[in-house]
Amino acid sequence: MNIKTTLLTGLMLVGAASLHAKQAPAFTLTDTNGTEHSLSDFEGKVVVLEWFNEGCPFVKKHYVKGNMQALQTAYTEKGVVWLRIVSSAEGKQGYKSNEQHNATTDKWKVTSTALLVDADGKVGKSYEAKTTPHMFVISAEGQIAYQGAIDDKRSTNADHIPDSKNYVKAALDSLLAGEKVEVARTAPYGCSVKY
Repeated sequence: MNIKTTLLTGLMLVGAASLHAKQAPAFTLTDTNGTEHSLSDFEGKVVVLEWFNEGCPFVKKHYVKGNMQALQTAYTEKGVVWLRIVSSAEGKQGYKSNEQHNATTDKWKVTSTALLVDADGKVGKSYEAKTTPHMFVISAEGQIAYQGAIDDKRSTNADHIPDSKNYVKAALDSLLAGEKVEVARTAPYGCSVKY
């Protein structure tokens, strides 16, 4: 290996390490019940951010059979904060009144900590959220430990879930065990966020 290749490889590794250790952008959003939530409120806790659009078939894949709700329940019971975020602009798919969002939450028996409204898209853009779902796992130190797809099956078929590798579950298990997250980034899949 020549010196140029060695330097380039070293720079790539440093870049990858800094990417994985990126501080999560601060935000304050109001939930569908009128309560404000700031990321700083959850300092010292592991936080999941899930970009959400109830009309997206990729989102429905994880909700119709209770997969996402089971994850939310399992990890919120372990002290994880799970925030769904809707960044759909007014007039676009996914934009709803708070009452409509709450009706879906009840109908689907969603067990996340809160559903936050980001209608101007500022928070979504600060995280570069591209799809619904686009998942972010933030460590207790406030760093993005994982971002990307929920799993490795890029389909709308809920029957594929049992055979998939769930990246969010793996990241949460690692963080809660005090271990390094092995897969820190994947390409998200789903419907585009409707900014």
